[in-house]
Amino acid sequence: MQPRFVGRLGLADAVTVSNAMLGFLAAFVATRDAGLAARIVLLAAVMDGLDGVVARKRGGTLAGPYLDSLADVASFGVAPALLVASRAADVWSWGTDPLAYGLALLVPAVYVAMAVTRLGLYTAYDSDASETKGVPSTLAATVLSAGVLAGFVGPSLLVALSGLLAALMVTQITYPDLHPQDALVMGVVQVLAISLRGRPGEVFAFALLFLALAYLFLGPRFYWT
Repeated sequence: MQPRFVGRLGLADAVTVSNAMLGFLAAFVATRDAGLAARIVLLAAVMDGLDGVVARKRGGTLAGPYLDSLADVASFGVAPALLVASRAADVWSWGTDPLAYGLALLVPAVYVAMAVTRLGLYTAYDSDASETKGVPSTLAATVLSAGVLAGFVGPSLLVALSGLLAALMVTQITYPDLHPQDALVMGVVQVLAISLRGRPGEVFAFALLFLALAYLFLGPRFYWT
């Protein structure tokens, strides 16, 4: 007997499901190798953009928007939150600084909760629009991961940044969708940040962080629609 999804899901859905697999891998690796986990999250972000391209070229399915949000919970909610928490655990412990350690766990947990909330609202109200309210979870995860790879965003700043992004994900601030040419530029920079090692990799990670922060703070007002 064939699986139920045969004939119901398309190629874009397969790309989306692979994104969820990458989210699991990033979460698993986060406590062992922060740099590798950050690269996997960024690779998931590339796949997240690719499934949209495939859906436009080959057509989507009714399940597509739901699968996309479910995959994003893993890749851009749980995985980056574990990345932040694991980096913080390298510095603080319950025995030496229980307050800092508690915040280092609570803030990423709130980040996951806000990512789930934002993705649910997006699926219900924004998935067919050319803009969305609140910071996209993909953008939030990109900022955190690029900060880790750039090498100068320490655990304290990561925790604070994840708290800020958690709040911004559920605001009324409107973010227009990236135009294809801008999404392509971001994708190329992401791939270079993922694939290059040493100083060149840090340079492209910094460039990705700069682009992501520019869109985060300037996009709602200055990005053309």
